[in-house]
Amino acid sequence: MSKEKLEVLTPQNSQLIFIDHQPQMAFGVQSIDRQTLKNNTVGLAKAAKIFDIPTTITTVETDSFSGHTYPELLSVFPEHPLLERTSMNSWDDQKVRDALARNGRQKVIVSGLWTEVCNTTFALSAMHDANYEIYMVVDASGGTSQDAHDYALQRMVQAGVVPVTWQQVLLEWQRDWAHRDTYDAVMDLVKEHSGAYGMGVDYCYTMVHGAEERVKHGERLAPIHAE
Repeated sequence: MSKEKLEVLTPQNSQLIFIDHQPQMAFGVQSIDRQTLKNNTVGLAKAAKIFDIPTTITTVETDSFSGHTYPELLSVFPEHPLLERTSMNSWDDQKVRDALARNGRQKVIVSGLWTEVCNTTFALSAMHDANYEIYMVVDASGGTSQDAHDYALQRMVQAGVVPVTWQQVLLEWQRDWAHRDTYDAVMDLVKEHSGAYGMGVDYCYTMVHGAEERVKHGERLAPIHAE
């Protein structure tokens, strides 16, 4: 593995791209529960907002086929431009290439539909043509079957793509619970989108730290550490 990929993700070295999170694309997803897919995608977007990660949103054939981007995703970035394309491969579109280049970061985190088409072609092309490092968020992406998703990931991993999960990215960005400027926002995000982990945070706040009573008196709670 190259030395660059041994460097952990940070808010300073990462950028993010969302590819084709549109209803018609989601209709075809069979590799993950669609509501879970949306939850994870929106959770990733909110994480990017917390850490001020440069983010690109691209869409394909919005009016003629794919429909409009999830409103929950757009609400995280209400003023963000949507880069519309015709090509299944986002890398083919000059607007997308320019947006990534302006962000000036080699580590590109990818969340998109479908894994075996738009994600794979973008990843391989971006690595081949511009030497980007690609981190594929596997639980905020989906394919038209489990095999389609899995074999596409295998192909990408063989080419050097790094598979990650959305919560892994979030916690890698946070890194240290002493980073108080993002701590509270991360805990709120975890409680909203992280399932069992979020439930554990709620339990710990209320049952261990007596959150309901202590917050009334303006006391800060001790950090809750991920296992």
